[in-house]
Amino acid sequence: MNAPPLRVAILGPESSGKSTLAETLAMRHQTLWVPEYLREFVDTEGRVPVAADQFHIAATQRDREDAAAASGGTNRYLFCDTAPLMTAVYSRHYFGGIDDQLAPLADRHPQDYTMTLVASPDIPWVADGLQRDSEEVTAIIYRMLLDELAARGIPYLLVSGELDQRLSWVEKHL
Repeated sequence: MNAPPLRVAILGPESSGKSTLAETLAMRHQTLWVPEYLREFVDTEGRVPVAADQFHIAATQRDREDAAAASGGTNRYLFCDTAPLMTAVYSRHYFGGIDDQLAPLADRHPQDYTMTLVASPDIPWVADGLQRDSEEVTAIIYRMLLDELAARGIPYLLVSGELDQRLSWVEKHL
């Protein structure tokens, strides 16, 4: 039986290049990546999520990671475009806290992910319809994420610059 892949969480605020980084890393390592469910939710529902949606979004993200990890094969890594911890950060910002169902999913972060990458919002911000607010909110979320990781004692690798710089930095640490 093959060992489960090492899960790499890619966190960061909106428009920070998480999806591009996850997809490119997966291609380079000939493995899977799990896209951000929030994007699909917004597109499918035609609206931004409300507080009551937060657990569903995080749980669906996690379920998709589990399905990808269990899909077999010899994949060494599973690149995850966001994680329940990121949903918790957004919940704190938009809804004033983390609900009782979401909290345990966010608390599992250190056990669930072998490595955490944080995408710096140092690339041009791009509006994306309903899902993105503004550069100002991006800066707030970024600071909240770094504070959350520090408060939880979760180590992370900050990746910045253009895609090739980010890839080079990640490859040195994988």
